Amino acid sequence: MNRNIAAIEDIILQYSRRGMTEIRDCVPENCCSAAAREILSWKRGTVVLTTGFYVGGFAETDGPMGTMALAKALKRLGFSPVIVTDRYCEGYFETEGIDTVYMALDAEDAAAARLLEEYQPVGLISVERCGRDKNGIYANMRGVDISDETAPCDALFLAAFGKIPTIGVGDGGNEIGMGNAARAVEERLSLTPSEVGADILVIATVSNWGAYGIAAALSEMTGADLLVSFREAEAFLRRTVEMGSVDGISHEHVARVDGFGMDTEQEIIDGLQAYIASRILAMAS
Repeated sequence: MNRNIAAIEDIILQYSRRGMTEIRDCVPENCCSAAAREILSWKRGTVVLTTGFYVGGFAETDGPMGTMALAKALKRLGFSPVIVTDRYCEGYFETEGIDTVYMALDAEDAAAARLLEEYQPVGLISVERCGRDKNGIYANMRGVDISDETAPCDALFLAAFGKIPTIGVGDGGNEIGMGNAARAVEERLSLTPSEVGADILVIATVSNWGAYGIAAALSEMTGADLLVSFREAEAFLRRTVEMGSVDGISHEHVARVDGFGMDTEQEIIDGLQAYIASRILAMAS
């Protein structure tokens, strides 16, 4: 790891493979801190998180692990996290003590409005959840239409626009939140981006890392230990793989995320923990 790292974003954008460093100028310079500052401004209440990206009949390993980590951080801060996803992530979060709602694959956008009315969230967060493009299609990184296998969770963000603050975490261009950088994604990365934006967009090489980055920024700002441990993250990942989740690159039921093994996952988490410790020490001196 680069020992001259000066920001959380330098850690979570390491090993970039899909061009996120090319659109870094489209997000706040310290996007994780911006997201954390926004979260800490919310009245303590329900926060709705969404995740789960369909890959070859299953949910991919990127997204759920970061969402679990961020939900637990929110709980420690006094929020009540509720995860909204679809059947491909069934059973992932309940054993972690996190309330989960499953949206039907064929749900109408009105279902999202009803969920917002029911839960009255103080904020919305998406971690690696597909957002519709300008043609109204949910597409994977290969441009394949996965609309029939994707519940319209992004409708939560469309319904919340201008009413409830939103944060999106993505790593490729087709996720909720990437509407903020849609033009750059299309022009610089030659991809058809999601058109669904968020008040704050966080980008990372792997979306899980973006969620960890937000938790790290929350830890830095509060002085509390809010970042998931590698042991906890790995245990969650291996359990979800046993339940069917797949690596988004190989489509295999293995403990990898976007092609990265657990050694890299540990490097990122360890790097963030070291960053937090150094920052807290610097503020105390």
